[in-house]
Amino acid sequence: METWQWGKTLNPFLSPPLPKPPSPWFRHKPSTLRHATHPLLHALHLSSISGDPLLAKTVHATLLKHQHDDTHLSTALIAAYLKLRLFPHALRLFHSLSSPNVVSYTALISALAHSHPRHALHLFLRMTRSHLTPNDYTYVAVLTACARSPHFQLGLQLHAAALKTAHFDSAYVANSLIALYATHASFLRALRLFRQAPNKDSASWNTLISSAVRECLHDTAFRLFREMQANGTFRVDDFTLSILLSACSSLLEGQQVHGLAVKLGFETGLNVGNGLVGFYTKYGRLDEVEWLFEGMRVRDVITWTQMVTAYMEFGLLALAFKVFGEMPERNSVSYNALLSGLSQNGEGLEAMKLFIRMVEEGLELTAFTLTSGVHACGLLGDYRVCRQVHGLAVKFGFGFGSNACVEVALLDMYTRCGRMADAEKMFLRWELEEFSSVAWTSMICCYARDGKPLEAFSLFRIGRSGGKLTMDEVVAATMLGLCGTVGHLDMGKEIHCHVVKCGLGSNLEVGNALVSMYFKCGSVDDAMMGFNDMPCTDVVTWNTLISGNLMHRQGDRALEIWVEMQQEGIKPDQVTFVLIISAYRQTETNLVDDCRSLFNSMRSVYQIEPTSEHYASFISVLGHWGFLQDALETIYKMPFKPSALEWRALLDGCRLHKNAMIEKWAAQNILSLEPKDPSTFILVSNLYSASGRWDRSEMVRESMREKGFRKHPVQSWIISQKKIHTFYPRDRSHPQEKDVYRGLEILILECLKVGYEPDTSFVRHEVEEHHKKTFLFHHSAKLAATYGILMTKPGKPVRLVKNILLCGDCHEFLKYASIVTKREIFLRDSSGFHCFSSGQCSCKDCW
Repeated sequence: METWQWGKTLNPFLSPPLPKPPSPWFRHKPSTLRHATHPLLHALHLSSISGDPLLAKTVHATLLKHQHDDTHLSTALIAAYLKLRLFPHALRLFHSLSSPNVVSYTALISALAHSHPRHALHLFLRMTRSHLTPNDYTYVAVLTACARSPHFQLGLQLHAAALKTAHFDSAYVANSLIALYATHASFLRALRLFRQAPNKDSASWNTLISSAVRECLHDTAFRLFREMQANGTFRVDDFTLSILLSACSSLLEGQQVHGLAVKLGFETGLNVGNGLVGFYTKYGRLDEVEWLFEGMRVRDVITWTQMVTAYMEFGLLALAFKVFGEMPERNSVSYNALLSGLSQNGEGLEAMKLFIRMVEEGLELTAFTLTSGVHACGLLGDYRVCRQVHGLAVKFGFGFGSNACVEVALLDMYTRCGRMADAEKMFLRWELEEFSSVAWTSMICCYARDGKPLEAFSLFRIGRSGGKLTMDEVVAATMLGLCGTVGHLDMGKEIHCHVVKCGLGSNLEVGNALVSMYFKCGSVDDAMMGFNDMPCTDVVTWNTLISGNLMHRQGDRALEIWVEMQQEGIKPDQVTFVLIISAYRQTETNLVDDCRSLFNSMRSVYQIEPTSEHYASFISVLGHWGFLQDALETIYKMPFKPSALEWRALLDGCRLHKNAMIEKWAAQNILSLEPKDPSTFILVSNLYSASGRWDRSEMVRESMREKGFRKHPVQSWIISQKKIHTFYPRDRSHPQEKDVYRGLEILILECLKVGYEPDTSFVRHEVEEHHKKTFLFHHSAKLAATYGILMTKPGKPVRLVKNILLCGDCHEFLKYASIVTKREIFLRDSSGFHCFSSGQCSCKDCW
């Protein structure tokens, strides 16, 4: 089939009329074709409904042969060509008309309004210069073009003209005006226009409800729907219900709409069926998605594509490929769904292969395609491939600020490849005003992911103060996540104020990020308040709630939340079970049997196959409560090969219950499974040191040095006067290091007086005893805690963060420091929160 592209030869405003072939005999027989008009119209009708371009061309040839200048027949032929997507033929025929009428113009304007609105508007102006009066259909077509272009002023003029000529009385014209105002003005202006319209139909209500949904005014959308039902004049159709499904902010609301669809007989219809598949995918209901898909009488390419997307959302890649292979028809959107799903599931290599296949097969490469391809490239982390993909994006017209989504993906790609300097150059070059906020947002996200919180905070402040950064849900969620990561409570509260001021409080992702931030910053009450204020929740919200309580070592409370979650009808996912199983490790009493029952029910009751993470959590629970032999047997009975994750979980239990034999066996397995992980060498070395086998410990460290492995730098930090103060072991770089070290010496002496005994068991044996204590005394956590004590008012709690697990000696020291200073010391490490108060810790020495 021929495709239409705008070019010099096909421009409808520059192309000359098609010359008429000489036919002298026809001039003497002007009525020869007149009686054939009706059969030709019938032939055009058959051509349109059967999709036969040859029949339409035959009619056209007949017209040319007889030089018949019948505007009515020519207009019908133009309409047929447009339905057959033969745009060049329609254009040439239109230009050949000596006096095209309003129907001819309207047919062409309607065809151009959606794909080429600017050309549609030019054609309309040409029509008005021909002194032709537009009809209702002309107004609808031109207003549609205005809505899809930046020419709102022309739309206002058309509104005035429609009022003057009484075309506003047409429901079709009124609907187009409502859509125009909703797109370019505001929902309130669209609502006011809706109230003024003298004639309305169901489409009028659908247009308004759809506008409310697009503005995220979901409560308003449902209120309008109830008003529409109460009116009684207008019939709820499948389009109304599909709009409402996208407005549902909870599972219960969606189920109510689903029930209404069943009552009205729309459940298996195409629009509602597609809407329900999308809705249940959003809320993690795979069973309902599959059931709906199987029950749909009619499926289109959207239905099949949604199933591919659904399986990708659930991480079921094999099923997604199976559905993709069974699709009776595929388009670029289908391929994009598969490509995006692979990228989102971390399958960078497979995604890159599919992207290359799409390029080689000449499939349409949209901005979405390039974005997914660039993201896949970032997952691979290969700088050479990244540069090639960047070049391809530029070649296809998506470079140098021309498309915000592609630019964001390119920035992300370079940071994932460790090329932060290249990303910063792109950011500085990105000067298009319309994309500037997106550029700032993207750069902040890149700094956050690259572990550069100071740069991210700085860029946020500069962007907000300079008016270049718009606070949207992406910025808000990213900044809240960053505040939670570093424990910056004051900054988190500041971002929270921005969220409220910008009206983002009802956004689900922002709400989830807000709850997580308060938990990570140690403010449980604020986290619960944020949760209670959320208008809607999802499984991520409840996972965050459970995880937050586990972070604060509230295992029993986490199990209570699990019960509440089930009562709310929220379907758990794989993450939920990892968290809930872990909760049994923190309960006040031994509930191993309950944990075992839950673990065994995952597959049978919840249709969730246990993964390595689930087994590791379960083994951790068994190890914590002393069931080391059961834990070891569980590892051997796993349906797949054990990973280092399960052996590390067992190792923690062995260390807690002093089982040297199983501990050694677990360490050997970890070393064999992760021979290139520096943390594995440190782990084994420390185990040998703790058992007094210094020669073996040194051999492990020597092997680590030979292989070029470096230990991940240990650091602790504290937020003071809205600044992050970071400390490393034996760190002398802080501006107040003299005061810190002098204060630490005094604090150590006071702690020694009340019973603190330094634990030097993990310090290398060849070091003198007083040097061992020096190493211990200058650990990063001790330095950060001392700085916090010096900089906070007496009686106020001290809050600090450590990037790895707190060592045993620092744990003991902080317990005694809480006695000496008579204040609470909160520390968050990789295991969760420790609250040191009056010589006790909230972890009860089990972490």
